[in-house]
Amino acid sequence: MLTVAQAESTILQHALPLHIEQVPLQKAQGRILAEDLFADRDFPPFDRVTMDGIAIHYAEFAAGRRHFPIEAVQAAGAAQLSLQQTQHCLEVMTGAPLPLGTDTVIRYEDLLIENGIAQINIEAITQRQNIHSRAIDRHEGDLIIAAGRKIGPAEMATAATLGKAEIAVARLPRTAIISTGDELVEVHETPMPHQIRRSNVYAIQAALAEWKIEAEAFHFYDDEAAIQAGIQDILTRYELVILSGAVSEGKFDFVPQALAAAGVQQLFHKVSQRPGKPFWFGTFGAQAVLFALPGNPVSAFVGTYRYILPWLRQSLGLKKWPIQTAALTRELDFKPDLTYFVPVKLDNGSAGLIKATPLEGHGSGDLANLNDADGFLELPRERSHFSAGEVFPLYRYR
Repeated sequence: MLTVAQAESTILQHALPLHIEQVPLQKAQGRILAEDLFADRDFPPFDRVTMDGIAIHYAEFAAGRRHFPIEAVQAAGAAQLSLQQTQHCLEVMTGAPLPLGTDTVIRYEDLLIENGIAQINIEAITQRQNIHSRAIDRHEGDLIIAAGRKIGPAEMATAATLGKAEIAVARLPRTAIISTGDELVEVHETPMPHQIRRSNVYAIQAALAEWKIEAEAFHFYDDEAAIQAGIQDILTRYELVILSGAVSEGKFDFVPQALAAAGVQQLFHKVSQRPGKPFWFGTFGAQAVLFALPGNPVSAFVGTYRYILPWLRQSLGLKKWPIQTAALTRELDFKPDLTYFVPVKLDNGSAGLIKATPLEGHGSGDLANLNDADGFLELPRERSHFSAGEVFPLYRYR
């Protein structure tokens, strides 16, 4: 039985090779950038006015001049104007290019304008104030965003500024999620007393959807031949296959045997953790990677966030993903020699330290408890007592 660290290492060693595709910028939100983005010109490309007001030649102000006749108005989006006489000024709007012959902007609030003459009413003026200087942010050719970043609003705005109507992103793996079990019925059905509606598929689909993956769902009843045939078909069409249920040692837990019969190589089965000890992982040549999670909802949830999402981030080429931590708010004892993923409620503590309060639950089948938790802490297996204030890795799903 592998440790959590050994299981994680094995999984990450089998990340999919990175494949790249071009998508319209409008569809790039949430995808992983697969190209470096460079400045196509200076940022900003001109001396940009940052306040509505007037632009003057500072030397005139330094020489004592306080009244400046207005020559014209420099609007944002209009071609750059030139100051014709240094004793004059130009009205300027925010975002406009700074007119030639001027080097200082005074905002309207510090002026009195009458009969086409602007009077400056303050003495605290510095040369080049209220100007966003050309190339002060980046020079043409500078790297703006490196590949391997998840594209969010800032990246979208930058790509648009660079004229990237299409952008290179990591291609998403074709993904199938398989639930198994005679006890499961569809969400729209009324279950018999001995049945439940299937929920793990929806949880895993939702977790993957945050990474823009649209996973197709399948269900197989507890029939070894049917599971094997279904898996063989799925392996020809999908690169990421996630199974939920029938992975333990019960009489109807046919998934490990069916996977072996389909030609899937088992890399491990069972991890020294709670919940989710029966967790299974394997590969189908270079074509597909398979995760088989226990059917209990908390086990499936933990397996998705602890193993599948880190594997996905690596497969998509994500370069930086900060490891979060949180501090226990109370002491906790856990005696089994297993890594313990304890559900927690989070609160922002002092000095930027997140506080995590363990939640009482009723085992790996307690789906309702997931709604009260914000994530889970990973407590190491080498210990049985954990003190309040100790900090541990945090995996959050809210």
